[in-house]
Amino acid sequence: MPHKVFLTRLKLVDFRNYAGLSLDLDERHVVLTGENGAGKTNLMEAVSFLTPGRGLRRSAYGDVARVGSDGGFSVFAALEGMEGGVELGTGTVGGEEGQSRRLRLNGTTAKSVDELLDHLRVLWLTPAMDGLFSGGSGDRRRFLDRLVLSLDPEHGRRATDFERAMRSRNKLLSETRPDPVWLTGLERQMAELGISMAHARHEMLSLLATLVEKNWEGGVFPAADLALSGFLDGEWQRPAVDLEEEYLDMLQAGRYRDAAVGRTLDGPHRVDLIIRHRAKDMEAARCSTGEQKALLVGLVLAHARLVSNLTGHAPVLLLDEIAAHLDEGRRAALFDLVDGLGGQAFMTGTDRSMFSALGDRARHLTVANGNVSG
Repeated sequence: MPHKVFLTRLKLVDFRNYAGLSLDLDERHVVLTGENGAGKTNLMEAVSFLTPGRGLRRSAYGDVARVGSDGGFSVFAALEGMEGGVELGTGTVGGEEGQSRRLRLNGTTAKSVDELLDHLRVLWLTPAMDGLFSGGSGDRRRFLDRLVLSLDPEHGRRATDFERAMRSRNKLLSETRPDPVWLTGLERQMAELGISMAHARHEMLSLLATLVEKNWEGGVFPAADLALSGFLDGEWQRPAVDLEEEYLDMLQAGRYRDAAVGRTLDGPHRVDLIIRHRAKDMEAARCSTGEQKALLVGLVLAHARLVSNLTGHAPVLLLDEIAAHLDEGRRAALFDLVDGLGGQAFMTGTDRSMFSALGDRARHLTVANGNVSG
């Protein structure tokens, strides 16, 4: 069994509709029930801030702070983490747009929020993700990169640096006579970072496909076939150095075209994640709403198992409204799969009875108007 990572305490200040909240927890799962709008998802969003990024809603920090506060918020958690017991504190001060959040580990200021990945991995599934298969490719790329980030903590930094270099190239191409030396330097940086990003994505999908082949979840949820399309398709068996040179050539050959349209048309930022329902041999976008939901649940759970297998530490799962569209038998099977992962899961719903199959494996809490009891 993997090492269990779990929160033992959670404190919020001026976070969404919580002026202040303090919860003592244990290693059991946490079920949050209450009416819509009570603050269940807000609480899970707070837990999602224990990983790099802008949380499960991807909101601007100014929108996260409670209305009527000074514009800042804080999230504190004590947990048994990947390196033992640790206290994490993160948040912002003031309401200025573009502000970054800060992190403290055991009371000491951390260099970067990326250090959170040394202590836990947080994965989530929310109703907002239900349109993943039929929505735009950008949503699927973000989903894909979160999967990669949970296994490769450097992936986020590479992606940020690539975007910065690409913006600089686009700006330089807009000039009448761009400096060719500077332009080539930016393109070489993009080639190195872009191929590294793409390799990390392909490797993650390969590992996930291997796990799906083992059918670890016993066929409770349909298996998905995953592939990437839109950048150097069919070329990924070649050495990275050769692919970097090919991408560099593509960038240089596309300068006039990219200058004309005002953006870079070739690269990992144009990739799409192709998902198919294996048993039906059908694109996920053409499946029914129920089939798409089942595919997504199976994919997220398989990824959670992969993280657990590769890191030796079970991730913390955030499953928002997870039981809403499942029948009683599939709900019970889902809970067994979640429990079998060996980690702590936070789950929400409007009806407590929908989680009865969890029994004493979960702590049941009621959320109402920014207050939690139970």
